[in-house]
Amino acid sequence: MRASRVLLAGAAGLTLVLSACTTDAPENPDEGTAEGENGGDPSPDAEWFDRAEFDAQLAQRDIEPEGPADEPWMQAIEPEWVDTSDFAIDDPQDAHLCFSNASVSNPWRVTGSITMEQQVEALVEEGRIGGFDSSDAADDDNQQISDIQAFVDSGDCDAIIISPSTTATLTPAVETACESGVPVVVFDRGVNSDCMVTFIHPIGGYAYGADAADFLVENLEPGSTVLALRILPGVDVLEHRWAAAQEIFADSELDLLGFEFTEGDGAQIKDLVSQHLQRGEVDGIWMDAGDGAVAGLEAFEDAGRPYPVIAGEDELSFMRKWDEEGLTAIAPVYSNFQWRTPVVAAGMVLAGEEVPAEWILPQDPIREDELDDYLDRNSDMPSLHYAKFGGEDLPGFPEAWVDR
Repeated sequence: MRASRVLLAGAAGLTLVLSACTTDAPENPDEGTAEGENGGDPSPDAEWFDRAEFDAQLAQRDIEPEGPADEPWMQAIEPEWVDTSDFAIDDPQDAHLCFSNASVSNPWRVTGSITMEQQVEALVEEGRIGGFDSSDAADDDNQQISDIQAFVDSGDCDAIIISPSTTATLTPAVETACESGVPVVVFDRGVNSDCMVTFIHPIGGYAYGADAADFLVENLEPGSTVLALRILPGVDVLEHRWAAAQEIFADSELDLLGFEFTEGDGAQIKDLVSQHLQRGEVDGIWMDAGDGAVAGLEAFEDAGRPYPVIAGEDELSFMRKWDEEGLTAIAPVYSNFQWRTPVVAAGMVLAGEEVPAEWILPQDPIREDELDDYLDRNSDMPSLHYAKFGGEDLPGFPEAWVDR
């Protein structure tokens, strides 16, 4: 089943600015939580929950992808191949790629951008492409629309790669790029169009949220309490992560305390967790993006409480804390190695090779039995690096990522 081409970015790729939850301890213990807002109903919001897509993504977690076992960025789940011979050029090593990036405004995107740059270097050395230009919209829709139009107007791009900042607003700009006649590759975040040659993304938000929720259900006793930490409301991929968790928690015997919006700010995460610990026990933490997980754990340390069962993410700060403290934890993943795939795909298209119309990449969480392996692989990397970046075989490894 093909997923709709909607916003599928990792929460790490989002920097919208919204009002924060209060950091004052509420007089009413339910104030500021999902329990206080909706009476503790754990059922997912119908606006954000698509049963068919939920079922499809959870099933895709168990489907063996096609492609090389040691190159997950080249794997695809149930691909439908597209003939690209009409886009083939005489000499691919002269091909010039243009990339419109939403931003490099957070560690996940910085890690991915470095990986993409190193993949470009490898393709140039192999004679698969000739050159590469990129623009950074700094999370500004209007700037990205202008960037894409500039690439179209230049006539210098043999292929245009786009990671959209938002879905609906960027759709017309992507369609304009498609109408220019050059092949367009969209990845990470989608748009409401099928005009691109290929749309590249990991499985999606439902799978991410379910990986985390399933782990908590499996590792907590019935009646245990769970606090959900969310970044922002109203963003598709984050709402899908939360909707999947709600669906799973509703069918469990866990007590969902509610959720708090944190904007991904470590100080706010720590303060909100501290407030909940002042009011009672917190046995488990579910997060829709775990780059602030360490801050949440520090609240337990300050309160002298045992660590919770926690679902974080594959950022190294969390994984190192997991290892040091022997946490009961899992690292859901929004595969950062996806940043390699668009430039490889563009090279394939310009060589007239088939690519999947929707290139769904594997999205496997890191579990305890894999923790040591991923920490060893990334031992020289900074704390804000993402373990599943998939760039160990690229030219600049490890210096390009270490010296960011």
